[in-house]
Amino acid sequence: MSGHSHWSTIKRKKGAADAKRGQLFTKLAKEITIVARDGGGDPEMNLRLQYAIDRAKANNMPKDNIDRAIKRGTGELKDGLEMEEINYEGYAPHGIALIMFCVTENRNRTVSDVRHVLTRSGGALADVGSVMWQFTRSAYFSFQCDDCDQDKVFELAVEAGADDVTFDDGVAEIIGEIDVFGEISDHLKKAGIKPEEAELRMIPNNPIELDQEQTLQVIRVIEDLEDLDDVQEVYSNLNLSEEMIAVLENE
Repeated sequence: MSGHSHWSTIKRKKGAADAKRGQLFTKLAKEITIVARDGGGDPEMNLRLQYAIDRAKANNMPKDNIDRAIKRGTGELKDGLEMEEINYEGYAPHGIALIMFCVTENRNRTVSDVRHVLTRSGGALADVGSVMWQFTRSAYFSFQCDDCDQDKVFELAVEAGADDVTFDDGVAEIIGEIDVFGEISDHLKKAGIKPEEAELRMIPNNPIELDQEQTLQVIRVIEDLEDLDDVQEVYSNLNLSEEMIAVLENE
């Protein structure tokens, strides 16, 4: 399993902390609003919206909150908030590349908050395009596969156009080009497989591994960025070794 996926799994296990900080529902609502704005408010016709709703429900987000977020995205609910997506590029300490996906109604506040987190840690914002080339935007799916037939999963993924299928520690990961997102989703649905994660994700082309102390420094920066209300997701080219994964899980 990739380093970012391990980190995502660790974060899910510790998700209660986010809920206590009152940030989780806000981030989930923003995601729903954006994908509803881009692809429409019908989850049957908008797979990304369906998965965003599934994530919200899995985190016990009230139905009224979900409905309001959808209506805000489709324009049915006009509350004066004009949300926009902004992507920032930068570097954490030790040269680790970062891409920060943000949703905000105040661009100046967002860039100020992101810059502050990076500069106080010895990192920095980067020019547009100077980091993005180190990643590939891909369709990504993952799900528990302890008792599944790996050969069948591999076959259906390849048939749907996937580029890579891996099995590690009871988890299956499927990666493909973004234009096969719907096809892979359909094949999984027909096979009765419900992904735990299904999204468009930035996959690092050349992950970098650091020593334990350096890795923890970078992880703290990523955590601080993710704690910002306007930051939806942070991607990095940091590779997590098995040893580091064990350390992070026990923190």
